[in-house]
Amino acid sequence: MNKQLNAGNGKKILFASVPADGHFNPLTGLAKHLQSLGYEVRWYTSSHYAPKLKKLGIPHYPFVKAMDVTADTVDEIFPERAKIKNKIKKLNYDFMNYFILRAPEYYEDIKNIYKDFKFDLFVADVLFTGIPFVNDLMDIPVFSMGIVPLMQTSKDLPPAGLGLTPGTTWLSKVRDSILRFMAENILFSKSDKLMKKILDGYFIDHDNKFLFDLGINKATYYLQSGTPGFEYKRSDMLENIRFIGSLLPYSSNQNKEQWFDERLNQYKRVVLVTQGTVEKDINKLLIPTIEAFKHTDTLVVVTTGGSQTNELRAKYPYSNIIIEDFIAFNDIMPYADVYVTNGGYGGVMLAIENRVPMVAAGVHEGKNEICARVGYFKIGIDLKTELPKAEQIRKAVDEVTGTDQYKINIQDLADEFQQYDANGLFANLVAEVLQPANDLSISNKYSEKIF
Repeated sequence: MNKQLNAGNGKKILFASVPADGHFNPLTGLAKHLQSLGYEVRWYTSSHYAPKLKKLGIPHYPFVKAMDVTADTVDEIFPERAKIKNKIKKLNYDFMNYFILRAPEYYEDIKNIYKDFKFDLFVADVLFTGIPFVNDLMDIPVFSMGIVPLMQTSKDLPPAGLGLTPGTTWLSKVRDSILRFMAENILFSKSDKLMKKILDGYFIDHDNKFLFDLGINKATYYLQSGTPGFEYKRSDMLENIRFIGSLLPYSSNQNKEQWFDERLNQYKRVVLVTQGTVEKDINKLLIPTIEAFKHTDTLVVVTTGGSQTNELRAKYPYSNIIIEDFIAFNDIMPYADVYVTNGGYGGVMLAIENRVPMVAAGVHEGKNEICARVGYFKIGIDLKTELPKAEQIRKAVDEVTGTDQYKINIQDLADEFQQYDANGLFANLVAEVLQPANDLSISNKYSEKIF
């Protein structure tokens, strides 16, 4: 495959991402793969990611016109955000300030980048609001990357953003229809109107499509992380949507000492808990999970992302509690019986690949949609809260480990995931778009899997 696709032939590809780890990291593996195939790859994003890009060997274009606000600094730059407790109001605030208002700024930067780097293809995460500008005003092919669950509005589903699962009865389907109307005309109308106003100002045709659909509709291809088995059924799926398998960060696996603790083999049950690097409040998930199992025969492995690691170690000096800043998931997940998570999409993808059922507790930043799918497909339990009690976590872990169906379901889904080679599928589509038809000698074995 690599020999057939070693056809970069000087083709230039610009990656771009919203400045948040969950938007940047999943695309790094694809970028490095294209580099290995002879494409010239560069990246437009926040200066926050300059060190990572330097380490990856990918030239970086920083934000210049665009406000450089990251997931770590958003509350500092927008202090009023922290005061918003209502989930819908916070989503609207984030859509408008973190995403939508940045769109014209992104466009100004990208136009200037093009003067220096005349890229042939633009690859960006689906929430990067510069996508319609590149597609319509620059007439350059765009790949939109689904680093969150598929947001396409469908007549078969409730609206995205509310964390609701598909209705099965006539009454629930009526509910979903009403909620879709409310989402577009009431709940997210401020964000939707703002995006359309900006697009209208640049004479970009949006065909009155809802905000959540623009990053999909305006792409040559929309590539969804995951597989059909982890997504709700849509009878009206758009033709440009492809499933690509799990999008995971690039890893060279060079000179890395594998993490291991002998206690992993001394306990019958191992619980892994993490709430990522963005969430700093250890009281949300870490402490309740530790409290649920301290002084028990369950080993709890906690990764803090650097948040109060030493304080937690001092507070919980128990033999069945391991607390680390960071452990590579590939090192720990093969030992885990349950993964307690706030719903980070990358972690959920890895849990599926490692056949580890989950207990999910996340609401904000779209995590409710991820957690809802964990529960809906019965690969774990969705606690439907960001603030679970220790007893809730204990009961959920007991149910997941004591019920065979969760393990069976996640094994079946993991088998499906194994059928998808994300790098190969992606490279195949890139070649399809960029290479003349008579230059292609690519096997169809990948395209057979993506529909």
